[in-house]
Amino acid sequence: MEILNDTDFGPKVLEAKKPVLVDFFATWCGPCRQMLPIVTEISEELPEIDVYKMDVDEAPNTPETLDIQSLPTLIIFKDGKPVAKKTGAMLKTELVSWIKSNI
Repeated sequence: MEILNDTDFGPKVLEAKKPVLVDFFATWCGPCRQMLPIVTEISEELPEIDVYKMDVDEAPNTPETLDIQSLPTLIIFKDGKPVAKKTGAMLKTELVSWIKSNI
């Protein structure tokens, strides 16, 4: 699973042809580390979406533009626009259900 920077974000997310899930995280964030294996599994199990991670400390401009206040924050983008946002750690079943209901 690819980690985006501010430069990659536009072409990979805003110009994507299919829905995109972006996991905004930080390496120091415990719940973010808890979500890593879940998000990785989803990226392999749901080919109908592209999944990326974005480290808010390494690439701060995009999260600031999107008003990311808490970590982890997961956002689903469709046609270049954010359509759903979820904050905090969650179970895999909850995350999959949320994704499927928003793509």
